[in-house]
Amino acid sequence: MGGMQYFNQMLDSVFNVPPLFDDSYYGGVIHEIREMQIMNMGNYAHGNQPIQHMIYLYGYSGQPWKTQYWIRETMDKLYNANPDGYCGDEDNGQTSAWYVFSAMGFYPVCPGSNQYVLGTPYFDKVKLHLDNGKTVNITANGNTNATRYVNSMTLNGAAYNHNYLNHSVLTDGADIVFNMSATPNMERGTLDEDAPYSFTNELAAQKAAKGKKTTKKGKK
Repeated sequence: MGGMQYFNQMLDSVFNVPPLFDDSYYGGVIHEIREMQIMNMGNYAHGNQPIQHMIYLYGYSGQPWKTQYWIRETMDKLYNANPDGYCGDEDNGQTSAWYVFSAMGFYPVCPGSNQYVLGTPYFDKVKLHLDNGKTVNITANGNTNATRYVNSMTLNGAAYNHNYLNHSVLTDGADIVFNMSATPNMERGTLDEDAPYSFTNELAAQKAAKGKKTTKKGKK
């Protein structure tokens, strides 16, 4: 797309454009479309599961505070304990799985990468009891409806700026502390090394390594 700036502009546009749609395939407005219109989140249709990872993509492109903002918007608007408090259709548990993961503060955007992309925790405290006997403790200091942004974070007592957690870190047992804020921290999680796994980066590294081997052979 021409770089992260343009990529972020495209992500932003999903929420900024009017709720446009084409219902010709269905022959009428289905409930996922109507929910998208009512929620006033542009063209973001959370009830249609294939888009649910999209909010977390800001963690790949250096603007994780936008992930944090839109997660809270989605959870507050589209999930509640009322008859209309569950959006879309529940396809194989995906919509509820998104909520459970997002409430803890992370989500498996690409399960094969063994990483969970960070978002923003919904609860003050969460404790996970793992099958191996280990525990994962998640704490959100200063967590309120008004403090949806992650100002800083520690992992096992050390400052942590990456936008992801490795699966092995969690299975080994972990203490995760989020320090919440009412305003976004636009410096945290913005470096290239803070981004989750990228296949493009892997290919580039392989190409660079191959180039070094070729150079060494040429010198010989």
